[in-house]
Amino acid sequence: MELTFKDFKSSQPVRWCPGCGDHAVINTLQKAMAEIGVHPHNIAVVSGIGCSSRLPYYLNTYGFHSIHGRGAAIASGVKTANPKLSVWQATGDGDCLAIGGNHFIHSVRRNINLNVLLFNNRIYGLTKGQYSPTSPKGFVSKSSPDGTVEKAFSPAELTFGAGGTFFARTLDVDADTAKTAMIEAHNHKGTAIIECLVNCIIFNHGTHSDLSSKEARAERTIVLEHAKPMIFGTERNKGLILDGWNIKAVTIGENGVKESDILVHDAKTQDYALHLKLAQMQLPELPVAMGVIRSVEDESYEAEFEKQIANVQRKSKIKNFDELIGTLEQWEI
Repeated sequence: MELTFKDFKSSQPVRWCPGCGDHAVINTLQKAMAEIGVHPHNIAVVSGIGCSSRLPYYLNTYGFHSIHGRGAAIASGVKTANPKLSVWQATGDGDCLAIGGNHFIHSVRRNINLNVLLFNNRIYGLTKGQYSPTSPKGFVSKSSPDGTVEKAFSPAELTFGAGGTFFARTLDVDADTAKTAMIEAHNHKGTAIIECLVNCIIFNHGTHSDLSSKEARAERTIVLEHAKPMIFGTERNKGLILDGWNIKAVTIGENGVKESDILVHDAKTQDYALHLKLAQMQLPELPVAMGVIRSVEDESYEAEFEKQIANVQRKSKIKNFDELIGTLEQWEI
């Protein structure tokens, strides 16, 4: 049976604020799941606490709304206990990178086959507008009336530092790039992190407005695709080159720059030095990188764990828990 996005819609009314970027993420996810083709009863969606963590209610799949920051731990257990399930985690910049930071880095380090949607609106929305770990330094909020003095976390830097094998970034207004990233995340064997840049219309409206308009996207973002030149711009005449150790934006046709000079994206190289440089690009000197930035092959945690179990079973007379119970003394009352 061919699946459609309607097969992944639950009967629950979506209770995000009108205009919230989370709506775009779930709509794109439902379309991506239909294209992936895994049936709803073979999917589990786990979340922590926050606006984004309401997502399991709105999907016609198995779901688990856990506690603050613990989504990665629950999702890791679900995937390890039942490796055949497609497991997705919905989390926010606060839920994931503050109280859940330790669980996040260790799920990445273990390379558990999870698809993590990290909603980043640079604010605590559910608890009414405190600054979050990704709020920029100087950000004024209810909990930082004179501007936060903290330096913001970079989800990409954390992912790569923990040995991450997959990292992508998307905008709520760019459904095509987001759907492609979600499909590639599902196909990846290991922890796949997708940083979803979303708007919080109530407490941090316009936080990504320098990137989100159609005109701004062409000039201020670059959608990376493996094995393709890093070209961007309204007229597709701008690109990225290496200038020594640094990335530089250039215009093709100016100062002798040819299209053949433009860097070709290699998302699959094990060395993440260039991946990190791409992920850390910032305006106004450089466009912000979107799409799949890193996607490399490595053994997943649950696959290695299953190998250990199979090896022990081959050596042991007792193959499973039921057989173990059968060897114990039993009586009736």
